[in-house]
Amino acid sequence: MASVRGEMSGDHRHCDDLFSAVESAVSAGQWAVATEAFANYRKAMLAHFEAEEKVLFPVFEERTGMRMGPTQVMRNEHAQMRELIEAAGAGVAEKDGEEYGGYAETLLIMMQQHNMKEENVLYPMCDEHLADRMGTLIPSI
Repeated sequence: MASVRGEMSGDHRHCDDLFSAVESAVSAGQWAVATEAFANYRKAMLAHFEAEEKVLFPVFEERTGMRMGPTQVMRNEHAQMRELIEAAGAGVAEKDGEEYGGYAETLLIMMQQHNMKEENVLYPMCDEHLADRMGTLIPSI
């Protein structure tokens, strides 16, 4: 049976892999590769945020009544990460490894902390409260 934790944690790993590809290309000074890799990473991260904010979080909040709890914290962190993603993207666009690296380092730390909270707290709560919705919820994500 599919689980929110399993599916969304897998998506975290996918985004992490895409981020790694950007890091490798920037480190090698391969700016064309870095530009394409960053576009792929950005698209995947924004899609992940959207799946959570438009599908998962509203269903969880409706079911539990928790609107100012963990989902609000995650939304706030998504907003911070969106800003870092845009700033890091500007570094790639300017072919500036130092600028990219500064934002990417902060983004990496934030992503790791954020993913741990989701994978160890929020997703298990979703699995507990939304077990009857897995068949319809997971394909949406």
